[in-house]
Amino acid sequence: MGHPDFRVGGKIFATLGYQNEGRGVLLLSPEEQQELINQHAEMFEPVPGGWGRRGSTQVLLAHVTQPVLEAAMRKAWQRKAPKRLSKPRGEAEPV
Repeated sequence: MGHPDFRVGGKIFATLGYQNEGRGVLLLSPEEQQELINQHAEMFEPVPGGWGRRGSTQVLLAHVTQPVLEAAMRKAWQRKAPKRLSKPRGEAEPV
């Protein structure tokens, strides 16, 4: 699509440079998006239109801090990762 993306299990969970070189996009739930925007309005905003209403969230790269970005990317990764990858380490497989 002309911009780098990050995938897990073949599914995109984040992109860089979408619409603007100074932005990235995370694929979150609408609830996760709202929580991030409420806590860090200077770092995140919804993607315009329907994608944004479904949780696609722009990251303002010049303003985001590394710890906040890492936590947000982890949420996006967990949403898209296969269950076998996203469960906490050390958790036993059901028998």
